[in-house]
Amino acid sequence: MLFDTEREPLTLEEYQELKALALKSAEDFFALYQSFPDKHVSSLPERKTFYGQVPRTAEEMYQHTKSVNVYYFGEIGINADNEGSILECRQKGFAALEEKPDFLSSAVIDGSYGELWSVRKVLRRFIWHDRIHAKAMYRMGVKTFGEGVVVNPFGV
Repeated sequence: MLFDTEREPLTLEEYQELKALALKSAEDFFALYQSFPDKHVSSLPERKTFYGQVPRTAEEMYQHTKSVNVYYFGEIGINADNEGSILECRQKGFAALEEKPDFLSSAVIDGSYGELWSVRKVLRRFIWHDRIHAKAMYRMGVKTFGEGVVVNPFGV
């Protein structure tokens, strides 16, 4: 889904504010992940969907969430990677985006699977994706290790 507002050009100030939120989100997600005493343990049962195995450990949730870096940036024509922390990946992706002279135009791009993308949508999706997986990771952490063991930077 591409909202009408996501078709509009960005001002530099808007972009910097949204980028700061997406980077803060990555930083908070990494802090949550780092707070797990054992990133390979989970009290959640194994579960499979038509997409495949559902991430159940902090490590699996972290790797899944970090892996969208390549996908989201790729949808707007930016070469990115998943090397380094989730924050480092995102910072490198934004740096590559900012090398494009017209990156604030918020051009609508027909991405894979017939889905429309723009810079605004990528910024929204990073935050949304981090949030849904942070919520799941935090709840799993409390269920597995107890209250107060893992941090709650998202306030979930």
